[in-house]
Amino acid sequence: MKRTFSLTVLILTLISPALAQKPHLITRWENFTTANGMPDAKVFCVTVDGPRVWAGTEDGLALIENGKVQKVYRPADGLAHRVVMGIAVDPSTGDLWIATFGGVSHFSGGRFENFTNLTSGLLNDICYGVAVQDRFVWVSTTAGISRFNTYTGEWTNWTEKNAPFHEPWTYGVAVAQDIGKVYFAMWGGGLIEHDVNRGYMKAYTDPDEEMETVLFKNQGLVHIIVSNVAYNPDTKMVWASTYFGLSGYDGRNWHNYLAKDSGLASDFINAVKSRRNEVWSFTDKGLSFLDYKTNTWVNYRPSKQAGRGEIEIVWPDGKKDKLETPTALAHNYVLNMDFQGEDIWVATALGLSHGIREPQKEALLYATLRNHRRAREVAQARAQEGR
Repeated sequence: MKRTFSLTVLILTLISPALAQKPHLITRWENFTTANGMPDAKVFCVTVDGPRVWAGTEDGLALIENGKVQKVYRPADGLAHRVVMGIAVDPSTGDLWIATFGGVSHFSGGRFENFTNLTSGLLNDICYGVAVQDRFVWVSTTAGISRFNTYTGEWTNWTEKNAPFHEPWTYGVAVAQDIGKVYFAMWGGGLIEHDVNRGYMKAYTDPDEEMETVLFKNQGLVHIIVSNVAYNPDTKMVWASTYFGLSGYDGRNWHNYLAKDSGLASDFINAVKSRRNEVWSFTDKGLSFLDYKTNTWVNYRPSKQAGRGEIEIVWPDGKKDKLETPTALAHNYVLNMDFQGEDIWVATALGLSHGIREPQKEALLYATLRNHRRAREVAQARAQEGR
């Protein structure tokens, strides 16, 4: 009896408490490729607008609705350029603002209105990102930041000549509506914070100025090559994706993550998205999810077994578990993502993926994981008892 009791206590001690704080899982994937209507395999961006999903590809703008590609827009339809890099929905009008490699397109009432460097005050026709803030439309270009006033038609521009830009090349823009700020992701220039109400800009750069290494953890922005930026109104944090890791800033402290010291799938991050306590990183080795509150990571990527998906969970104690799903993310090279309720839409190098959360299947996966872990830990406990 005493031996049985001690064995039970030892097993309960060994079983990780992490499962009690288990993150939600995406258990099913539906993929949209050229085989079922997408205009091109490479999807640069995706934006959800209620039941409609807009995807920017290398060959046009695609509208997905009711589980199908309903329409594709190209220059022949009025789109400024076939390469679509960013899409923003104006919440007050429902209009689309589209960043392309040939200027900015405004899509309203089924018609396009285009803005280029030659026909407007837009800084440059190579546009990477776009965001809407009340009456303003912010555009990130290779020559700096442009802002369009939809009420007056006036353009305002910021370059290295009138702003603290080490480099004018801008990859992304994020609006922090609730705190009156806009953030810019700069190639080689770090992260720029623009206080709209006070009219000033502040540059956050890599403090150690080492391009290849990070000398001190959480000392500041992890790297000055910032690929994109996202603001989370729930946590009041701004997140910067770089090609050398992930940085989060809460207004006082920096929180940096590298693949070598966290569950991040890769340091090469194309973009980032955040809500609630969720931080999603779009890497060259899969889709990485961080539960910021518990420091639990979940990575999604195609399995080596064709057609199947892999879920890797990295718990706060560093232990890892792997699960398999019958469907998979379209590709491990992830470029962008957006939320649709509890579902997600993911832009990849080989198609658009719709990630679906199924609570019953999630429960089954965790039950399987719990049984495998219990069997492993029982064996370990017996081995220790036998010593």
